[in-house]
Amino acid sequence: MSEDAFNMSIRKFLKEVGVTSQRKIEEMVREGQTGGKKLKVRMTLTAEGTDLNHVVDGEIELP
Repeated sequence: MSEDAFNMSIRKFLKEVGVTSQRKIEEMVREGQTGGKKLKVRMTLTAEGTDLNHVVDGEIELP
């Protein structure tokens, strides 16, 4: 696999993760399932068959 194809494959996956995650968060906020002014979030990345376990914690300010 070429480096370009590899990079495009990663970008395609990350775009899907970003778009679907944003939709889920927006849906939850619209349904009033949050309280307070910030939403604490965590994203965990794993890869089957590897020891990859990357965690990103953050906060999203709510409207």
